[in-house]
Amino acid sequence: VTDPIADYLTRIRNAQKARHRTVDIPASNLKKTLTEILYDQGYILKYKFDDEVGP
Repeated sequence: VTDPIADYLTRIRNAQKARHRTVDIPASNLKKTLTEILYDQGYILKYKFDDEVGP
């Protein structure tokens, strides 16, 4: 992906339009910070970071 922030916002927007209750987004420190800001501003109701590394 060329623009990870645009991809992040597009995933959230598409999930909202499709009325999905959850959306999976590849993690990065910047995306975690953006998620926390969106939550603080009331744009996201709930979030969870899965920091576990799989096999």
